[in-house]
Amino acid sequence: MDDCVPQRQRKINAVVFDFDGTLAHLVIDFEAMKRRVADIAAKWLPMRPEPDGLPALEWIDALRREVETVSPGDGSAFFLAAHADVQALEVEAAAQGGLFPFTRDMLAQLSRRGVGTAIITRNCAAAVAMVFPDAADYCRAVLAREAVPRVKPDPGHLLAALDILRVPPGEALMVGDHPLDVETGRLAGTRTAGVASGRVSREELGRAGADHTADDARELMETLFGEGT
Repeated sequence: MDDCVPQRQRKINAVVFDFDGTLAHLVIDFEAMKRRVADIAAKWLPMRPEPDGLPALEWIDALRREVETVSPGDGSAFFLAAHADVQALEVEAAAQGGLFPFTRDMLAQLSRRGVGTAIITRNCAAAVAMVFPDAADYCRAVLAREAVPRVKPDPGHLLAALDILRVPPGEALMVGDHPLDVETGRLAGTRTAGVASGRVSREELGRAGADHTADDARELMETLFGEGT
């Protein structure tokens, strides 16, 4: 019967949040991250690579293949060195970051309403734990990149969280501050929402296809669930 109900009219029984820029201040300098990755790759490649349009994690994967082609057997060494440096930068940034003031109360309100909540993030678990050490008290699933074989926008990242929540995609909402989050929800079959609390405007998030947009997650939850969320 529920299959006949348009997705936008179905009850939202779970909300899955991105972390940086959505529940916490976004302080990571992704361009600096890619410059550091380029410096590491230059140890193996004939020329220092210039960052392209790929996100850092995907660029590391691409560079790993290049290094392996140029220097067979060294692709893994580059991959491990690059990821270690990325994690160091993430933890360094986390020490300067913090949750948005509304995050804990908003998550608690959703729980009281019977709405399941989860966090999925491309960030490392150590950085998330520094900023939100009690996340497990507020969310039934907290899946950093180490928890899944492939990170978002691969839909498996979101679907793994929904499996823990025991909520089907059609009854879930993916919330994030970047078009990648919108893409993740679309690929997984959830409703999507973009929040302009990171570095992307509501207009751009809307153009990316978000079903809902808001200035931040608190405003979004109040719009969808009512005041006091």
